[in-house]
Amino acid sequence: MTAEQLLTADLHGIGEPRGEEHGRAQLIRDSWAEVEPDVDEMGRLFYATLFHIAPEARDLFPVNMEVQRSRLMRALVHFVQMIDQPDELVPFLEQLGRDHRKFGVVAQHYHAVGEALITAIGTTAGPTIWTPEVRDAWVDAYAALAGHMQTAAQAERGPASWLGRVVAHERIGWDIAIITVQPSEPIPYRAGQYVSIEAPQRPRLWRYLSPANAPREDGTLEFHVRAVDGGWVSRAIVAHSQIGDSWRIGPPMGRMHVDPATDRDLLMVTGGTGLAPIKALLEDIAERPEQPRTQVFVGGRTWDDLYDFSSLRKFSYSNTWLDVIPVVEEDEGSSGAERGTLADAVTRYGAWADHDVLVCGSPAMIRATVSRMLVAGTPLDRIKYDPFTMD
Repeated sequence: MTAEQLLTADLHGIGEPRGEEHGRAQLIRDSWAEVEPDVDEMGRLFYATLFHIAPEARDLFPVNMEVQRSRLMRALVHFVQMIDQPDELVPFLEQLGRDHRKFGVVAQHYHAVGEALITAIGTTAGPTIWTPEVRDAWVDAYAALAGHMQTAAQAERGPASWLGRVVAHERIGWDIAIITVQPSEPIPYRAGQYVSIEAPQRPRLWRYLSPANAPREDGTLEFHVRAVDGGWVSRAIVAHSQIGDSWRIGPPMGRMHVDPATDRDLLMVTGGTGLAPIKALLEDIAERPEQPRTQVFVGGRTWDDLYDFSSLRKFSYSNTWLDVIPVVEEDEGSSGAERGTLADAVTRYGAWADHDVLVCGSPAMIRATVSRMLVAGTPLDRIKYDPFTMD
């Protein structure tokens, strides 16, 4: 399995007889490999076709479509890589279907999206690649995908989204802010999960954020946001969020979780604002009757990138089951941190084969760390991560 496949391992296949599924998956992968160099053009063609077929769908999307096209392509890569692995795709698609309720998506939108997608892929592939057999494989795969999403959306009885009011906005350096939001009613999320948010500064541009706290009695959510290059939403939130702003918040998603019944020790590896879900998980673990021995590696390029390390270290002082290890790539020599990348530092200690492992951070960090850990001997089924959380 390649590093790219590892990064996308939370999306899996559609669950049919294995031989037939494998053959169809290979057709989809082979045809995708041919069109992938032209995905930007394919994305533009997809949305042009969609808005021609269903003009009313245009109102569901932001004015600037750059981020939306990028997310579509990432989703397709996820789908293609894992289409013949049935165990986890269906739960992910059900989760995605529930999440899409916030857009006001209805059955005819799924039909229009399918028609536009097949047209865009087929046109980009060309007649030599786009044989009737390939087309049928894509049509069947999309029908199964849409079916799982629609079934889950129709069965959901909870709110499609929640409203929340910004009650605190604290700048931590020039590129990070901690935002506290008070929802109109409690959101039923689990520590470690993430939600999508829509801020008034960027209407219809949704961004995934992880609460940095376990569920509280008052329902408040604390978010850590870094202004990333090219991040339309993150930059607006960091620089321009104000107390009183109204946010829309989508349903909880993701599989980051610590099983209360586990008897294994924990290893957590995090960089950047990937620290947020780790803090939520640690807070949740601290409230349990028994806590597993937990090692947390927190990394960054320089010590300044470990923006919230002091509070994490303070938390460890009062929780003896927790050890926190800072890691920096550029060490001035006086910080006392481990030197190197997170992948370097973690694998320096061995395979961690007897631990449950959680990895949170940028896609590049997740890819590098998971790949190195597998080479070091960490079992793949012990590693959890949520790669589908990019700006």
